[in-house]
Amino acid sequence: MNRVWINGCFDVLHRGHIELINFASSYGTLRVGIDTDDRVRKLKGQNRPFNNIADRVYVMKNIKGVDGVEAFYTEEELEYCIKNWNPKYIFVGDEYRDKKVIGSQYCEEVIYFKKIKGYSTSKILG
Repeated sequence: MNRVWINGCFDVLHRGHIELINFASSYGTLRVGIDTDDRVRKLKGQNRPFNNIADRVYVMKNIKGVDGVEAFYTEEELEYCIKNWNPKYIFVGDEYRDKKVIGSQYCEEVIYFKKIKGYSTSKILG
């Protein structure tokens, strides 16, 4: 079975997240990396995350198609997690098409997922 990786904040889950999880898990065994609370604050601002890391990991572990979850604090730790998982595929949002994808050197292919228009945790939380 192919190994598959996705990562993100996954703060307030919405349809876009579920579509990504469903799509990625159809390629193989899916491991999900989740940004820790401190990392989310650095990326999204002091009012985030809405849900703490323990809750976000719990919810993600209980979603059909998710086979494992890892939390990471830094880009280096994210890269280490990806290297250890050794995925065949890494899935990222299509907004990363012309950007560096952390850990991409440890997979055979980066697959870009077209975001579902109108779904965004930042929009939901206002």
